[in-house]
Amino acid sequence: MTWLVPLPVILPLLGAGLTLMLGRRPRLQRAVSTTVLSAGVVVAATLVYETDRNGPQVLWIGAWREPLGISLVADRLSALMLLVSTVVTLAVLVYSIGQGMTGNERDTPLTIYHPTFLVLAAGVSNAFLAGDLFNLFVSFEMLLFASYVLLTLGGTGARIRAGTIYVIVNVVSSMLFLISIAAVYSATGSLNLAQLAVRIDSLPSELSLVLQLLLLTTFSIKAAVFPLSFWLPDSYPTAPAPVTAVFAGLLTKVGVYAIIRSQTLLFPESPLTDLLLWASLLTLVIGILGAVAQTDIKRMLSFTLVSHIGYMLFGIALGTATGYAGAVFYVAHHITIQTTLFLVLGLVERRGGSTSLIRLGGLARLSPVIAVLFFVPAMNLAGIPPMSGFLGKVSLAQAGIDVGSPLAYGVVAAGMLTSLLTLYAVAKAWNLAFWRTPEQAHEMARTLSDRQLPGALEVIEHRDHVHIGSGTFGSRDTDEARSILDEDDGSNQDLHQLSRQGLLPTRLPRTMVGATGGLVAVSLSLTVVAGPLFGFTQQAADDLLDRDVYIDAVLPEDSR
Repeated sequence: MTWLVPLPVILPLLGAGLTLMLGRRPRLQRAVSTTVLSAGVVVAATLVYETDRNGPQVLWIGAWREPLGISLVADRLSALMLLVSTVVTLAVLVYSIGQGMTGNERDTPLTIYHPTFLVLAAGVSNAFLAGDLFNLFVSFEMLLFASYVLLTLGGTGARIRAGTIYVIVNVVSSMLFLISIAAVYSATGSLNLAQLAVRIDSLPSELSLVLQLLLLTTFSIKAAVFPLSFWLPDSYPTAPAPVTAVFAGLLTKVGVYAIIRSQTLLFPESPLTDLLLWASLLTLVIGILGAVAQTDIKRMLSFTLVSHIGYMLFGIALGTATGYAGAVFYVAHHITIQTTLFLVLGLVERRGGSTSLIRLGGLARLSPVIAVLFFVPAMNLAGIPPMSGFLGKVSLAQAGIDVGSPLAYGVVAAGMLTSLLTLYAVAKAWNLAFWRTPEQAHEMARTLSDRQLPGALEVIEHRDHVHIGSGTFGSRDTDEARSILDEDDGSNQDLHQLSRQGLLPTRLPRTMVGATGGLVAVSLSLTVVAGPLFGFTQQAADDLLDRDVYIDAVLPEDSR
């Protein structure tokens, strides 16, 4: 059933063109987008079945003789990534429809939202299916072009500033990718991944190492691996909730996928194991330390996103079947969880008016549904047993213990510390935003003012930290704390009172809640089906380590 392979790319592109023509008919745009992505879920599920039963599915585009044409390859790894990504993009689309991103908002030209979103989905799918480096580059450019538009929707100052950083970083990484492609082609005469797997083995070790470093650096920027992750926490939180959710869930994982594919297929005997282990350790620790210092939940989750990339990189660095199986499982888990949490934050912002922990309080009483929708994936992110986050971390820890090197033990310890600090970060967010009363939130904001702590704001402005109650407040909170108190007439100390006055919405759109609840259910289902899913990821890992499975499926013997 190789004819199914290009459909996850073709369908969204056709849908993008059709929704662009239907710009003045938002209802038809919604119907087309939903239908296209629903069909994508069915196709991806079918490919998972086919690749598990019949091996890799390969389609050569055009009439060119192998290996000159463009190959699309679906194996167990890419099919699983396709299924998870299409489920997530469908849920985000439904959520965005409920939020009103249909072209009716006054200050945003949202008639472009649906076509741009579908181009993003096509780019992600093409990246997972790409059988050569240049097609992978094209995939990155498709999704990045779409992400530039989505990130700056509305044209606000904050979004333009964040978008500028995001664009500059990704233009630089794209230039580096082109340099890497040119170097690989110059050294091997090919860009087809299967053919490269054969030819790179014959290169001098020094040249092979240079090529590996070029590709690894490029993909590490995309995946937000420390120290190349500086751009992410300032870029993602400014976008609309659905955009942030799909960015956080998918874009960095495409980079992780590219690292997995290149490390296993092109550089199986990697001399960079220790470097990758150090990178995973620093990504885990530095990312989570940034998370615990935040007082905005969006920024906190952006830092946890960076931190948990370290778990995936750890499994890749180990280079064992157990390590790769754990990494693939954790990628599937983290796509779902991270997307869900950012969708919940969209509900929090809509109901509470902010995602700042200085402002929020009493949400558990104000909206128990949002409280439950936040609590479940937050505990899963922290790795509370028996959820999928716990299972993935245990699998990776076992893989590290099996390797048994001092550095591997060090990363295992860092992973445990990261899990505990993740629990602390989400527990702090729960305590401040959901559990404490609005009056306590109001009092904390007053405590930060010049009137009650005259030196506190000056200390904050010098980028030190003030610890008050259970919160840690940095320089970004100075203006917000001051504005809260300057504008306060006594009415904003109680979210319930604001709701009664009609200043906050009292009802949330059912589609937003339903899409978020659906992803929460999907995340919980990963625990229910953890046994079969681990079996599938183990088989995917075995295929990754046995390169002949991929090479033989893509190229006949005489084309290598």
